[in-house]
Amino acid sequence: GDRGAWHNVPDGVAQAMTDFDTGDLAARLAVLADKHPKIAKAASRAPKHLGTLGTGNHFIELCLDEVQSVWVMLHSGSRGIGNQIGQYFIERAKEDMRRWFINLPDDDLAYLPEGSTNFDDYVEAVEWAQNFAFANRSVMLKAVMAALEQALGRPFAWGSVAVNCHHNYVARENHFGANVWLTRKGAVRAREGDLGIIPGSMGARSYIVRGKGNADSFHTCSHGAGRAMSRAEAKRRFSLADHEKATEGIECRKDKDVIDETPMAYKDIDAVMAAQSDLVEVVHTLRQVVCVKG
Repeated sequence: GDRGAWHNVPDGVAQAMTDFDTGDLAARLAVLADKHPKIAKAASRAPKHLGTLGTGNHFIELCLDEVQSVWVMLHSGSRGIGNQIGQYFIERAKEDMRRWFINLPDDDLAYLPEGSTNFDDYVEAVEWAQNFAFANRSVMLKAVMAALEQALGRPFAWGSVAVNCHHNYVARENHFGANVWLTRKGAVRAREGDLGIIPGSMGARSYIVRGKGNADSFHTCSHGAGRAMSRAEAKRRFSLADHEKATEGIECRKDKDVIDETPMAYKDIDAVMAAQSDLVEVVHTLRQVVCVKG
């Protein structure tokens, strides 16, 4: 089974599937699964993934800013259902190319023509996945805050700023006088005034930023530092001792299963921030003190 999924879905999680803020996720998913039976199995598992972190580079962190204010940073997305929806529609695009005798240099260049049934269903599925990801983070954030209150033995006030941004998604936007479909992969929107999150690695600083509205970037900045090497290369190159040294002073996992997420596997976040200084300005610099990996 999926180690990261619920065995018995808590009531609060089940209720989030029909939350008004994100629309009725359960009903919308049922419509998609009815039209596309091949995603029905993944759809049936979606409630068991809601409110769960996942693995890889997903994390929950407690951070401190310049004045020692505490921030909770959470990185997760649409979990397995989002990935499976994407893979399903990629196959549908390839099937459409073959059916319409559209020959491409590579099958991976297959596309869904705007106005086609598959295109419209894909757009609805992507929007559903983004709403599911938002609900997923919301459920986890509430759980984190409840755990902190329990650990501290008292309630505490939330700050006035809550920053939420997608980093792998497609959206209909207007750029250079044209309405276009824009894909942001490992990137976040940075319109003028937009608040965004640019996380570092397990041992590096993270940043809360404000967009400058750079038109040439399609109002976009990076989501993070980005990997400097593959996961396999990181596991070959670094030892557990290297990882422990790089994360000294941070309460986090220090075992062989997270070597591929060690700070040295990522690019220098400060260099990345300097390279995109024309895209965003730094509002807060955060340093983590606790990092929970899935």
